[in-house]
Amino acid sequence: MNEADTPLLNPLVDPHEIHLIVLTGMSGGGKTVALRALEDLEFYCVDNLPSALLPQLVNAVIKGNSKHRRIAVGVDVRNRGADFSHMPTVLSELAGAGVQVHLIFLDCSDAVLIKRYSETRRRHPLATRGVSLADAIVEERKLLRPLMAIAEKVIDSSELNVHQLRRLVATGYAQATAGLTLMFQSFAFRRGLPLDADFVFDARCLPNPHWHAHLRPLSGKDAPVREFLDAEPLVTEYFLDTARWLDAWLPRFEQDDRSYVTISVGCTGGRHRSVYLVEKLAAHYRDRREGVLTFHRELE
Repeated sequence: MNEADTPLLNPLVDPHEIHLIVLTGMSGGGKTVALRALEDLEFYCVDNLPSALLPQLVNAVIKGNSKHRRIAVGVDVRNRGADFSHMPTVLSELAGAGVQVHLIFLDCSDAVLIKRYSETRRRHPLATRGVSLADAIVEERKLLRPLMAIAEKVIDSSELNVHQLRRLVATGYAQATAGLTLMFQSFAFRRGLPLDADFVFDARCLPNPHWHAHLRPLSGKDAPVREFLDAEPLVTEYFLDTARWLDAWLPRFEQDDRSYVTISVGCTGGRHRSVYLVEKLAAHYRDRREGVLTFHRELE
């Protein structure tokens, strides 16, 4: 019996505590972006893993009593061979052993895929000598058909930008993290409120680095801006009051079985004060919990 055939058994770890997300789909459809979103949620991420090695990876987590109870694996057309036809059997066996298995298929229209490859000048994995990009996409769809047929979720990324896709994946699978996942995002009021905000904090009353010429080109991530704002008592008071309010009320959302909350901080331009506060709040909560994300709308 080889390691792949070894039963998923460890008295210290319940297989039901293991979440395995398999990301697959069309090349250029956003698999790498989705994998990074899950990495931000503290998933243990592996790209381009052959299906035969999936049980070994899960076994390593369970038998090692690893802290990595959340695994995300990227599978794409580079795997080739019988990998795609074998994958449903492997996933079924893992689910039968009690592992929480999720398969996400990232799709995209052919026209958008061709445009993306044209813009990035990347080479399609199947576009070998004499095979056009359009033909390679058709062949890839045929190879991936068995996985698309059993996918828990199919995400069409044709109309999504990188940040929308990242947010969609993070929001959809935040429940696999321990407790409430927090998304802290900065924004500019002059460009409108974020539509997905659960809480909005207005930092426009704070001293503005924009009015200092040497700080204007920088952002709230840069040390000179952080040092400027750290030295302002009003900024410190604002941060402490905001953190105390969140400390008091976020547990109520956890009790209500919420899995994802978005906290938005805005200022005039969305580059200095809001970015600084988002980074400071995220660091504050990362010391206390898992699943803390940041997004800077005007910077990314």
